[in-house]
Amino acid sequence: MALKDILVHLDETAASPTRLRLAAELARRNGAHLVGLFVVDVMLPVLAASDASSGAVLAEMIDRMRNDALAEATKVEAAFNETIRREGLSGEWRLAEGSGAELVSLHARYADLTVLGQASPDDGLPTATAILSAALFDSGRPVLVVPYAGDFTTIGTRVLIGWNASAQAARAANDAIPVIAPGAKVIVSSVNPRRGIDGHGEEPGADIARHLARHGLAVEVEHTVAPEVGAGDLLLNRASEISADLIVMGAYGHSRLRETILGGVTRTLMKQMTAPVLMAH
Repeated sequence: MALKDILVHLDETAASPTRLRLAAELARRNGAHLVGLFVVDVMLPVLAASDASSGAVLAEMIDRMRNDALAEATKVEAAFNETIRREGLSGEWRLAEGSGAELVSLHARYADLTVLGQASPDDGLPTATAILSAALFDSGRPVLVVPYAGDFTTIGTRVLIGWNASAQAARAANDAIPVIAPGAKVIVSSVNPRRGIDGHGEEPGADIARHLARHGLAVEVEHTVAPEVGAGDLLLNRASEISADLIVMGAYGHSRLRETILGGVTRTLMKQMTAPVLMAH
């Protein structure tokens, strides 16, 4: 069970090289084809300025922003191609223009895994959040989200799986198998589990642990009972305690017209993550 193609969304931000490095490591480990995608999307900044600008000013702004983005894309493409050459990978560069959320979601449908960046609080526009939401809920594929801060040199060697016996959590756990490194330490963590046939089972987490063990993984199961503390905060604290370099969880959300609102635990991890998070819906 190996990844055959990985899509990594690249941009001009300082966190982009880290995403590329982790995506390249996963491609090398799995023998996968690596696709680098750069999207030129000028619409959000233009819309933000449209109320205060004339048509001529907006047209000039669009041209300038597009040219700047294309210049950045050339630099990022060179770094991508150098990574492909250095690592001896099969790779492909794609440049697209339009809505970042729609285009990343579209390209993600044809990859086993999509690697994205966490939204930075310094980004005044919701571009990264919109891309993440679209990729999670519209592509039908798992997403690996890399924090905007930090230098991650390993992926999948110390793994924390947040388990609540849902369909989303089951999909995420299974999708994580080719991302988990050989010999990894894997912990299945059930937070405030409900026992019984209508809950998490008589031994919460044991069933999914057995499934993962049949794939050759060494899995531990643990339970945390702390109803007064949010599940997202508990998972983040536990991830820090074991120095996790991968968190795995199901993604939750509901739609409001065309906007997808992230669920509470999903939202907590997306804002406060300190390690890469693999999510599936």
